[in-house]
Amino acid sequence: MTEKALRLGTRRSKLAMAQSGQVADAVSQVTGRPVELVEITTYGDVSREHLAQIGGTGVFVAALREALARGEVDFAVHSLKDLPTAQPDELVLAAVPVREDPRDVIVARDALKLADLPRGARIGTGSPRRMAQLNAYARGHGLDIETVPIRGNVDTRIGYVTKGELDAVVLAAAGLNRIGRSDEVTDFLSVDTVLPAPGQGALAIECAADNAALIAALAELDDPFTRVAVTAERSLLAALEAGCSAPVGALADLPPLSAPLERGDPQADRQIVKEMRLRGVVGTTDGSTMVQLSTTGPVPETHEAAMALGRELATEMLAQGAAGLMGERAQ
Repeated sequence: MTEKALRLGTRRSKLAMAQSGQVADAVSQVTGRPVELVEITTYGDVSREHLAQIGGTGVFVAALREALARGEVDFAVHSLKDLPTAQPDELVLAAVPVREDPRDVIVARDALKLADLPRGARIGTGSPRRMAQLNAYARGHGLDIETVPIRGNVDTRIGYVTKGELDAVVLAAAGLNRIGRSDEVTDFLSVDTVLPAPGQGALAIECAADNAALIAALAELDDPFTRVAVTAERSLLAALEAGCSAPVGALADLPPLSAPLERGDPQADRQIVKEMRLRGVVGTTDGSTMVQLSTTGPVPETHEAAMALGRELATEMLAQGAAGLMGERAQ
């Protein structure tokens, strides 16, 4: 007799369905049970307001969490960058799989790169974080660009470029990779130019806190390094008291090696790198004022250590005036 299918709650967008489908396949492999997708419409999907206007925090998540709480689905998949930093007691973040590429990318007309865009180029993005850093980069490199607020799915956003309404749009590399459209990228933005959103490129798999058997099964998909990295990033975001739509970027990663290792060196494996670098940025959306700091320390071995790393960097950023640059604070 076939075991009852597990119900996976997901948003209806093409990207959400693609990433949830990938998780469903992985969960089926570790549990031996079929997984069916349950499509759920969130407020963020139906609202036409810009994310900065509707607050951003939780607008793509609340309906999925409510379905979990009502027992209508067994677990849910979120883009981690959409997840509020406060975790409800009745739910648990059971797994954070290996992270996709966290970078932002440009899709521009005529295969242009950011540095090659013409004077007056209009770049679309719905993210104050991206606006702040793109405008700061433009100021520092003598570029004349205009950032234009937009909403919509990947097709809609890229459509602004193909129809000639915008010169370029900014999207997440991970999303384009997951739906097989990475060949449309015209420029990958270095994290030295634009730091991604906290948790960008990572997925969050949530389930009910009282479902011990499912928690144990989903834990098979958890990647320890991705988990501590995004925990540090989200801790920074929480300590800044900023929501998902605030102009805050953060990335925890392995710092580059100070010198290349000799070919054939048995220590050439990157696993010998035992340090993690956490970078954070906050800025005004016009790019005129930025606070950008980083810290490097041992790779955190516990949730608490990762949280502490994020709080420490946030404290330094607040001391340098970060609070005054974020505009609307999370409620």
